[in-house]
Amino acid sequence: MRAISLILRVVALTFVLFVCFSIGSGIAMRGIAPPSSADGSAAISLVVVCALETIVVSYLILRSRWEGWRLMLAIFVVFYGVSTFMGQSESVVFLTQLPAGMVPRLFLMGFLTAAPFSVLAVIILGKRNAHLTDHQPNTRLIMPASEWGWKLAVIAVAYVILYFTFGYFIAWRNPAVREYYGGADPGSFLAQMGTVVRDRPWLVPFQIFRAMCWVALALLVIRMLKGQRTETALAIGLLFSVVMNAQLLLPNPYMPEPVRMAHLVETASSNLMFGFFVGWLLTPTPRFDRLLATTPVAG
Repeated sequence: MRAISLILRVVALTFVLFVCFSIGSGIAMRGIAPPSSADGSAAISLVVVCALETIVVSYLILRSRWEGWRLMLAIFVVFYGVSTFMGQSESVVFLTQLPAGMVPRLFLMGFLTAAPFSVLAVIILGKRNAHLTDHQPNTRLIMPASEWGWKLAVIAVAYVILYFTFGYFIAWRNPAVREYYGGADPGSFLAQMGTVVRDRPWLVPFQIFRAMCWVALALLVIRMLKGQRTETALAIGLLFSVVMNAQLLLPNPYMPEPVRMAHLVETASSNLMFGFFVGWLLTPTPRFDRLLATTPVAG
């Protein structure tokens, strides 16, 4: 019965997210003609996207040691940060084909979707009561400054490597992607990196900044989740991969389908690997966690 109840709640939350997305889109995109692809297939795609995102977010809520408004706020920050902020931060840079004023509307739409959904998700999944809080000492993320330093440096390097290698070998070698962005393939990865450094010297620092934004979101998830190191790392990997990229399944009048699918494969796979790596690196081993548990720490 508990399994059936949980399934019904997730189904209900999928419907809630569908409604939140539809209302948020209607408000943020008011005055803009709907895309020609807004038909039955688009609605089905939106249901699939909502189901995928709901499953991942529901897992985070059910495995959280937090509850109530604290959990609602954490889920909002994570959901909005991953699904909207991280994606649209690149739209500002790369999607020059968007109409004027579209990017702020996309940020607003994400906010109007994430805010009510985060609150309702915690309530529907039964985590709104204060007595559900796990009061065990939370020793996660307690590390010396030197350890923080080298781990953040390794994460930044790993993200830059994943971003550019997956971007080149999966996306940029696709003729449809190059035509869409008006670029050319110089013939090799090293030649492509040379072009990037020469023509866009700001791009590598920008991606390092984005890597630190990813880390900030991961830290919140690590802090709030129960479970061992592997579970936490996998949860972050799925969060970064699914919630970040699921909306690429939706028909988009500003991005042709071949380009969307190329980016979907590129970013879903690289974000899964990166999220798992960040979660694994920053979550203490069970043995180290038990040692730190002897020191009282606020939850």
